[in-house]
Amino acid sequence: MSPTFASLSVRNYRIWAAGALVSNVGTWMGRVAQDWLVLTQLTDHSSRALGTVTGLQFAPFLLMAPWAGMIADRFPKRAVVAITQSVLALTSLVMALLVVADVAQLWHIYLLAFAQGIATAVDNPARQTFVSEMVPRDKLSNAVGLNSASFNAARLIGPAVAGLSIAAWGTGPALLLNTASFVFVLLSLAALRPSELRPAPVVRGEGAIRDGFRYVRSRPDIKLILFLIFMLGTFGMNFQITTALMATREFHKGAGEFGLVSSIMAIGSLTAALLAARRKTPRMSTFLMALAAFTVSTAAASLAPTYATFALALVPVGLTALTAMTTANAMVQLRVDPEMRGRVMALYTAIFFGGTPVGAPIVGWVGDALGARWTIGIGALVVGLSLAGALVWLARRQNVSVSYESQRRPRVRVRTGPIVREPCPEAAR
Repeated sequence: MSPTFASLSVRNYRIWAAGALVSNVGTWMGRVAQDWLVLTQLTDHSSRALGTVTGLQFAPFLLMAPWAGMIADRFPKRAVVAITQSVLALTSLVMALLVVADVAQLWHIYLLAFAQGIATAVDNPARQTFVSEMVPRDKLSNAVGLNSASFNAARLIGPAVAGLSIAAWGTGPALLLNTASFVFVLLSLAALRPSELRPAPVVRGEGAIRDGFRYVRSRPDIKLILFLIFMLGTFGMNFQITTALMATREFHKGAGEFGLVSSIMAIGSLTAALLAARRKTPRMSTFLMALAAFTVSTAAASLAPTYATFALALVPVGLTALTAMTTANAMVQLRVDPEMRGRVMALYTAIFFGGTPVGAPIVGWVGDALGARWTIGIGALVVGLSLAGALVWLARRQNVSVSYESQRRPRVRVRTGPIVREPCPEAAR
């Protein structure tokens, strides 16, 4: 089997990946349908309303991170994911029925978005770390890459199908299709063989949340990744808002073209995910270079003169953003101890998505005050300055050199002089 798809040789992961792909397609359909509903049916293209919905949907990532991580480390991940996916299916169904009955109001969407955010906040660390129980350690980086490939293949398909569905039948049916997609992930969970899973050590007793924070504080390599991921997620990854505003307000396009730009960006994201699946070892240098390239490509997208050039500019935006995300995700999962993985990944998710309640309203305000192009431009500016600051901190102030061995234990060396790199064939910087 090709190294790109090595994890698919594992039966449990193969079944899980099939169900997740269908569910991911539905999720992207649901996102596009929800945004279109808020922008065109419940408001007159209000970027503030869209920013508020997005913020409410992601606020629980920040608010619930410590408890979500504890749940992922304390309870069977398979059961946690089954419960959260069932709740997400129910909230999607309620939203779809409100729209079909033509009684949906903006406050309904606010409330349902927040409820979905709570379920997703608990789901995310459990679902991400559940992968490490399905595949051996040497295939974990590949599985993380394939998960991203699945998500972005769905991103390629889902928005386009949503745009066509909305144009043909309306927003309600598109939301109903999202509801139906959750059935596939629940069926895949039921089909897994428990005897072939590799459960992580279960955490018991008090102080689990406090131990998780203490563990991260002792890891400068993890803290650096979390800082840059926070800036990327808060100001650079608001595509749910930026592509909607650029398509509808700047270029005056309809539902089909709105869905198409998200699918076009997914071409770059899917390419990046497949390349990530081939990399056996995620490297810090790859992460930093991807952030630099993201800064340049988003700046170019914000200056695109036409709808066609904007759509094409989104390909490298998707490629660089996804390269940074998958590299950071794999680095964190591989560098932490298994019994800490749920809590650390919950913090990672909180920092990446939890900044959205801060960033999304700001980006929405920028869109209303300065125009749609600045909703993208602010991301390029903030991510670029953050990366520059991180590089200066690494090179001139702390001189921290971080590497890790195959046994997961980090070696952190702090020097006052030039960095000395010791030979280590399995180290990644």
